[in-house]
Amino acid sequence: MEEEAFKKSFDLRLVRRVLGYVRPYRLQVGLALLGLLLSTLTAAATPLFFKWAIDGALLPQEARPLVERYGLLLWVSLGFLAVRGLNFAAVYAQTYLINWVGQHVLFDLRSEIFAKLMRLHPGFFDRNPVGRLMTRITSDVDAINQFITGGLVGLVADFFLLFGLLAFMLALSPALTLVALLITPLLVLATLWVRGGMREAYRQMRLRLARVNAALQENLAGVATIQLFVKEKEREEKFDRLAQDLLQAWVEIVRWFALFFPLVGFLSELAVASVLYYGGGQVVQGAVSLGLLVAFVDYVRQFFQPLQDLSDKFNLFQGAMASSERIFALLDTEEEIQDAPDARRVERLKGDIRFEDVWFAYTPKGVEPQEKDWVLRGVSFHIRPGEKVALVGATGAGKSSVVSLIARFYDPQKGRVLLDGVDARLYRQEDLRRCVGIVLQEPFLFSGTVLDNLRLFDERIPEEKVVEVARFVGAHEFILRLPQGYQTFLGERGAGLSTGEKQLLALARALLANPDILLILDEATANVDAETEARIQEALKRVMEGRTSVVIAHRLATIRFVDRVLVFRKGELVEEGSHEELLKKGGYYAKLYALQYAG
Repeated sequence: MEEEAFKKSFDLRLVRRVLGYVRPYRLQVGLALLGLLLSTLTAAATPLFFKWAIDGALLPQEARPLVERYGLLLWVSLGFLAVRGLNFAAVYAQTYLINWVGQHVLFDLRSEIFAKLMRLHPGFFDRNPVGRLMTRITSDVDAINQFITGGLVGLVADFFLLFGLLAFMLALSPALTLVALLITPLLVLATLWVRGGMREAYRQMRLRLARVNAALQENLAGVATIQLFVKEKEREEKFDRLAQDLLQAWVEIVRWFALFFPLVGFLSELAVASVLYYGGGQVVQGAVSLGLLVAFVDYVRQFFQPLQDLSDKFNLFQGAMASSERIFALLDTEEEIQDAPDARRVERLKGDIRFEDVWFAYTPKGVEPQEKDWVLRGVSFHIRPGEKVALVGATGAGKSSVVSLIARFYDPQKGRVLLDGVDARLYRQEDLRRCVGIVLQEPFLFSGTVLDNLRLFDERIPEEKVVEVARFVGAHEFILRLPQGYQTFLGERGAGLSTGEKQLLALARALLANPDILLILDEATANVDAETEARIQEALKRVMEGRTSVVIAHRLATIRFVDRVLVFRKGELVEEGSHEELLKKGGYYAKLYALQYAG
């Protein structure tokens, strides 16, 4: 989606879809167009005051008393000020209203894109770098805003002004109008030539900008790894190459701009020179007045300004078409995990989990998995309500996939995942996940206070309940030692807290939701010291008591307290039983245990 460079300069289908976001604000758009019409008329009428002043007062064709000439100058000046004042009010109203509409459309688009991203399943983010997705909601949305406020309305304004000026020019002198328009074919040819170069330059710029954004996000997220392996120079060189490509694209754009505007300016001055030559001869011959010639020169200068702006509007159109193509491609992305039309509502789950011949692969919907793609192969098991079960096996055996299927982050290609005897696909996702609590190995903490992170910014949860749960999992003591206790502000990802402290917060956060099923991913105690591990293990036992719990463990000695162990190997369930039973059996689990503690 990101690498495709959009080559169309105008796509009516996309324009209609963009205008769909403008439709709710049609009253404001109508008032803005009214202001636009008024500003066009007042701008087009302005040169007439020069004609009246010169022909009527400064160089009258017949003798007039001095007092009358001064009086006429006064009225012309007052009329000029009145028209310009009206123009000021019209331009202000039009500019304010259309930008008001643009900002509201920008808000609506960003909100819709963000809501869409929140609904997409994790597999989508595995295939699409976060940096490029950020480009959708920032620069691409901004391009749509510029298209509405500057491109679309600006185009209407330019056409209004062109036709308005042309009408006044024809009314004043058809002959001078024809002389001025003789230069127009040259201007059109120059614009078409430059437009082709600008279009390609803008296309390359947006493509390379997306690559730079993606690289920036990736390197910032992995800066610790880069520093650990002393790869700063290599990453800097790669980023510099991407930035250099972007620089070259911008230089190419600047080159075309630097060529186009002086070229159009010169052609417009050529038209002025032609009018001066022909019109000056008419003045010498007494065919037209000097005031009419002065007014007409002003009209010619105004007339070529919208023509010059049209190329700039084209660039806005080009950028908007490319951006809207990418935005709507994102908004139209199929949500692979969707609620059924008759999805069931559920308040609570008993916690009964059953896998029936489940086959699963991380392939996009509609793509038939190959033999090598299967992560789970015909897995079947039953976890009873309130049972504590551990999933063990080598990396890539399918343990995390089991947990993801229970929480319905993915759906299996074959087989069924049953919760309380009902296929998980028949529940509303929102209700299902409200009944499931997850504790990650590296819990994600948001920028905000400790209290905000514990109740996930849900102010309906009273602080007293938060403190009670924090006490229960053993997090209350270390929270009180923080500078402002529960009101201590945490940086991004919980900067300033140890791994063990983050884990205790994650346990408290999961327990606050009072889940019926608790999923603990990739051993929550894997990266902490022995003392902190003992505290977390004790907290885990408390949290798991009385609710169905599934824990993934790599250190097998830490799961002795569970009721049953499910052993996975290459996507298949190969053994199940208690820790002691599996050791006595001497199978695959016993070999894993012996390998860990052979020393």
